[in-house]
Amino acid sequence: MRLLKLVPDDTNIKFLKWRLPFYVVSVLLIAASWFLVYDRGLNYGVDFAGGQEVRVTFADLEEAPIGQLREEIGSMGLGDPVIQRFGDPNSVSIRVRLPEGVEETPGAASEIGERVISTIQGEFENVRRDANETVSGKVAGEFRETALMSLLFAMIAIAIYIWIRFEWQFGVGALFALFHDVSLTLGMFALFQLEFSLQIIAAILAIIGYSLNDTIVVYDRIRENLKKYRKMDIPELLDLSVNETLARTVMTSLTLLVALIPLLLFGPASLFGLTAAITLGIFVGTYSSVYMAAPILIWLGVSSTSFVPQESITDIQEKKARGEA
Repeated sequence: MRLLKLVPDDTNIKFLKWRLPFYVVSVLLIAASWFLVYDRGLNYGVDFAGGQEVRVTFADLEEAPIGQLREEIGSMGLGDPVIQRFGDPNSVSIRVRLPEGVEETPGAASEIGERVISTIQGEFENVRRDANETVSGKVAGEFRETALMSLLFAMIAIAIYIWIRFEWQFGVGALFALFHDVSLTLGMFALFQLEFSLQIIAAILAIIGYSLNDTIVVYDRIRENLKKYRKMDIPELLDLSVNETLARTVMTSLTLLVALIPLLLFGPASLFGLTAAITLGIFVGTYSSVYMAAPILIWLGVSSTSFVPQESITDIQEKKARGEA
């Protein structure tokens, strides 16, 4: 029985032939993404915008009915609530966004918390209220800045690792590819005003990990081929390396999409932003590994001698002394 091959062994696609127009399009998309983020802003969720937090315990239940709570509180017109277990399985923390100007009115935020508690107590018996607190926008803003800085430092640390593992040109190429992927993801959230929360930070970190993994596979094959085919032109060698890893890239991407597409179409609304971000990340991560990370090596000066050990002055002098040079 023959195995199914989505990418034939003799595949020879000239990816690098179109490197310049694809780079121009990518740079324009990055610029458009950051313009959208600047112009429209991100629709920050409770984690990053502040809000009201209430904590309750369902004394008669072994586990809190999180799904039913999300429906009941979501119908109150306060946006999508963030509901998490807090301590015991029957205790939950519920955070809702506050309308603009509510924090400036004394007691208004607490009243919204009381409405949430009353709604829960009206649907469930023997519900104990544990807390009704306001998460200020200032604290949430500091939390937001810390989360975004963590993404930046993660990308820089990855670039430094690749710099040490390969050459500095590879580190710069990987960093640019990751910047491209993160920028387009942020642009999508700014364009469609999807809620940007801690879940999305986790999704972006997953995108960085996937894109990095794909990029390193391509870079490792490029390095092997630089040692093997020292007289081959760099564009031709990069095309060869990408084609040799194409089957692995396609199979990995399709496997992930098989799980993500049904979740995107039929999954719960609370996971839509997370799933949409990772789905987009699969496409842009695969694209950037081919059309961002590989072609930039040409412009950064990678040549057929990049991985050839250089002789030191001592080696040259010893060869001369032996009459070999």
